[in-house]
Amino acid sequence: MSQAFVKESEEQWLHEIQPTLNALIAYLTRENNGIRVYEQKVYFHPENGREIIIMSNGLSYSHDEDGKWYVV
Repeated sequence: MSQAFVKESEEQWLHEIQPTLNALIAYLTRENNGIRVYEQKVYFHPENGREIIIMSNGLSYSHDEDGKWYVV
């Protein structure tokens, strides 16, 4: 008997992960098929003072008012 049915992994959304840089890196690396995503630059937005993290996948990330990750 062949294994025709493969259990799909539980999908997780960006806003569901912990608000730590390590959790963000692990999530983005998993979403990038295991290819490591890393922090390239960090700066603070001049208008709202929020920390903006530029990652090697070409996107920037920050926390919203509730401390959840989002793409800037």
